[in-house]
Amino acid sequence: MTVSSVRLVPPSSGQLATRFAQLRAELGLSAEFPPVVDADARSVVAHQVLPDIDSTAIPFITIDPAGATDLDQAVHLERRNDGYLLWYAIADLPAFIGPNGPIDVEARRRGQTMYAPDGRIPLHPTVISEHAASLLPGEVRSAFVWSFELDAAANVTAVSVARARIRSTRRYDYAEVQREIDAGTASETLQLLREVGEKRILREHQRGGASLNRADQEVTEVDHVYRLVRRQSLPVEGWNAQLSLLTGMAAAQIMIDGQVGILRTMPAPGPEVIERFRTQTVALGWPWEQGLAYGDYLRTLRLDEPRQLAIMHAAGSLFRGAGYTVFDGSAPEITVQAAVAAPYAHTTAPLRRLVDRFVLVICEALIAGQPVPSWVRNTLPSLPAIMAASDAIASRLDRGSINAVEAAVLRGREGEVFDAIVISARTGGGIVQLVDPAVAAECSGVLTVGSRVNVTLVTADIPTGTVLFSV
Repeated sequence: MTVSSVRLVPPSSGQLATRFAQLRAELGLSAEFPPVVDADARSVVAHQVLPDIDSTAIPFITIDPAGATDLDQAVHLERRNDGYLLWYAIADLPAFIGPNGPIDVEARRRGQTMYAPDGRIPLHPTVISEHAASLLPGEVRSAFVWSFELDAAANVTAVSVARARIRSTRRYDYAEVQREIDAGTASETLQLLREVGEKRILREHQRGGASLNRADQEVTEVDHVYRLVRRQSLPVEGWNAQLSLLTGMAAAQIMIDGQVGILRTMPAPGPEVIERFRTQTVALGWPWEQGLAYGDYLRTLRLDEPRQLAIMHAAGSLFRGAGYTVFDGSAPEITVQAAVAAPYAHTTAPLRRLVDRFVLVICEALIAGQPVPSWVRNTLPSLPAIMAASDAIASRLDRGSINAVEAAVLRGREGEVFDAIVISARTGGGIVQLVDPAVAAECSGVLTVGSRVNVTLVTADIPTGTVLFSV
């Protein structure tokens, strides 16, 4: 993991704080909720009624990023004959939100939780999302409890879902789980997480799916120090993500069979896109051979090798056009999310993403043989536009925040020369990734994708988030 940091001392501290506040204002974001929403949240929490089904005997655990308090999912795994039994609990957010009530209306306006360097902008009041609905350890909570029977190859053979009471026994972060698994001290559930996760990755390979495992660039703040981090995910994050994918795939199939729902869809890349990417891989010295599925090819890439890092960046062209497909009365013509290589629905993050709440209510009703509530059906057509607008805001917030911190990291170093890798190029310039610090920025000059270059810092302006290099 590569880390660059800037300590918040004048004038950088004031300029960063001003820029972050400006970004929030530009995007219409506020962590505060209208008084009527806060009042409604306090009321529903005070009057919550737990489900009749008691699943508190299942020793669920949660696995999340360090410091997370909005815990959407809890998991328990055990062996069952020659296969596995997977219990997957998802926070019962619908229990706290009245259809078309103040919280619901505000959540539709926000769309999703936004993550800024100076704090979260939550989708729901934190008295719900980080307390009463969050699957915190030792607390009895209402949840949508999914039960999956898996065969020896981790294929799903049976699935059910119902609201029930649960109690998580422990909160893990990813690094803790990875350490215990690597040290051989992990519990059976964690050992099976690896076993099932690896088998599900093999299933993904067999379906022709692909996981774009880019090195994430993110901004964190600890003790008034902002850090710009380029981080590669741990293996446990991939195994855990496979359980979420499994649940989303099951939810999609339930809705397709029930002929009502909302899917996350993405078209497969066209022949021209495929051929252009294949040409790039040849130019960068790591050819994508004919007959090898692109998901399998992406798994061969090493993110610590400059040219292969450039290929991974270029692979983003294969993962475009994702959206939401609503249907009611018949299954849609297009059901597949191409990167998953199967029908898929956003299901497992209702505390942080609006659409998941509706998927959970639909699946529970269909499994129980009950009609899908009319308030859900009436809202479905509006969800794609809500989520698209919210995704656009989240992208602007993320990019704007990173730009500002990158400028702060480099402030005062104009004229210095840095070692960099060209990750994209066009006439007159492109994007370069510095080797150190972890900054990706515009660069003017004649560039060749994948080449190692020396670049000179021309501009690092915090108020506008502008960073510019030249060859």
